[in-house]
Amino acid sequence: MKKATTCLLALLMLLSLAACGSKSANTEPAESTEPAAEAPAETVQEQPAEAETDTDAEPEDEENYETGDASLDDPLNQDDIGERELLVVSFGTSFNDSRRLTIGAIEHSMIDAFPDWSVRRGFTSQIIIDHIKSRDGEEIDNITEALDRAADNGVKTLVVQPTHLMHGLEYNDVVAELATYSDAFDTIAIGEPLLNTDEDFALVAEAIVKATAEYDDGETAICFMGHGTEAESNEVYAKMQQVLTDGGYANYFVGTVEATPSVEDVLAMVQEGNYTKVVLEPLMIVAGDHANNDMAGDDEDSWKSVFESAGYDVTCIVRGLGELEDIQAILVQHAQDAVSSLDQ
Repeated sequence: MKKATTCLLALLMLLSLAACGSKSANTEPAESTEPAAEAPAETVQEQPAEAETDTDAEPEDEENYETGDASLDDPLNQDDIGERELLVVSFGTSFNDSRRLTIGAIEHSMIDAFPDWSVRRGFTSQIIIDHIKSRDGEEIDNITEALDRAADNGVKTLVVQPTHLMHGLEYNDVVAELATYSDAFDTIAIGEPLLNTDEDFALVAEAIVKATAEYDDGETAICFMGHGTEAESNEVYAKMQQVLTDGGYANYFVGTVEATPSVEDVLAMVQEGNYTKVVLEPLMIVAGDHANNDMAGDDEDSWKSVFESAGYDVTCIVRGLGELEDIQAILVQHAQDAVSSLDQ
């Protein structure tokens, strides 16, 4: 029997925590509110609209967004075969331009950090995988396919680094499937999600404050929209809010689409201050359907419309966390920690 690393065995204990985590949503119900105000919001579109989540909505049958050219996707070093492989696992996105700006950027950060490793891609959303293949003819491995490919390629040391935001059910599903391959490799390790330790929260808070510094003028409330879950792991959003507040960033607010704090909760917090302007940005690895519709969309129940109706001048920044180099660096460090665990 070949050995699996102790870090993988320890992580399997997470699976017994049934309340921990969030599964990806297939729909994104929006919050209800009053009709939008007459003043249009400015939208700073850092990337074309695309769909992903951490968890995010699956692609709809009728697309109303520009996806870009799938053929421009950089193939990483997927053709390289060696005894050591780093598998970067993401929920996925069917928005091609965004995939390069966020997931692709994270993957290339891994290539730079691990030049002696084969770096490969895997998505957890089969719906998104099928959608991309049907629309663009581009094939992306699901987790089973990626693990089978690694075993067939003769990989001996496998490190898996998820790009998930938290220890949710998506992350735990990856851990569970990886455990079934414990005899296929000599050693296996899995890296932590983006938000794991107190240091991670502090670094993410620092990264998003740095990225929005140009809007921090004393008159602007800067609001981040996460996905949210009814599960216990939804507490990461309250913790991020506390970290920002404790750090002296009283004009930064965190809410969710699917859970609490809701957009109404965030609006109430903003109204307690003397703000005239609001900046909206997603707290998600990729700015997908939620960001482009639930946050920056023109429907009366979008976050933009809610804040406009309340009289604020709104700017929407459609940008995923994965675009930020500081966020990429955190995930690279988690992968390096997983590699280091192999020697312990």
